[in-house]
Amino acid sequence: MKLAGQLISETRISHLLAGYRDRPRADVGAIAQALVRVSYLVTNHPEIHELDINPLLADEQGCIALDARVRVANPATEPRHPMAVRPYPVEWEAEDTVGNLGRVLLRPIRPEDEGLYVRFFERTSAEDVRMRFFTARPDLSHRFLARMTQVDYAREMAFIAVSVAEGELLGIARLIAEPDYVRAEFAVLVRSDLKGKGLGWRLMQHLIAYAQAEGLKEIYGQVLAINETMLTMCGKLGFEIEAMENDIGLRLVRLKLGGP
Repeated sequence: MKLAGQLISETRISHLLAGYRDRPRADVGAIAQALVRVSYLVTNHPEIHELDINPLLADEQGCIALDARVRVANPATEPRHPMAVRPYPVEWEAEDTVGNLGRVLLRPIRPEDEGLYVRFFERTSAEDVRMRFFTARPDLSHRFLARMTQVDYAREMAFIAVSVAEGELLGIARLIAEPDYVRAEFAVLVRSDLKGKGLGWRLMQHLIAYAQAEGLKEIYGQVLAINETMLTMCGKLGFEIEAMENDIGLRLVRLKLGGP
């Protein structure tokens, strides 16, 4: 919805949707939802080759399609062009009970999750942030948060753990693939007051399963030598751990991925 709203705001007609003269403001949220629903329709049905909605009327009460035309074809004999952007991978959403945290939703990150980060960093210690970013607390600017939440699912993935009861961000596991899509670097961060409850372990399991499904051969990461909790978890998950040649304060952890 956030990206759909941004898309609408970049059009020349957006100022008219805000209302003018005696015309009230149009329901931009309804237009954005129409865009999102059309996107899911096209994503879920590869036989759709053309879709024409004309006109789509929008006013303060919502929007309605007065006429539409769809051309379909057999995707086996007439495949359509690949999508420029990989759709949101809804199949990687999973709800689970993690320790005494109750029900937790594991899902791919979305642009609208930007607001969850501020509260998350408020409850994450400076030391834990340093363990993750190798630096002091990052500047929580829109530019930084957009980089964290707006990912290209074709080469990057970030799974977040969200409390089902409270809707708060509890932890993040991230994977960034190299250009050849053979190896990928990972990172994980759990809210400081929730460490030791199995959440990091569950996020890593979800991330490893995704990497295997994507056909990656190896995932790796750099971990500070003093981060004993992370190194212990990596060891139990089967990672190889070795000292970095150019920095004795870092450890390289690598996990070879086999079959499915």
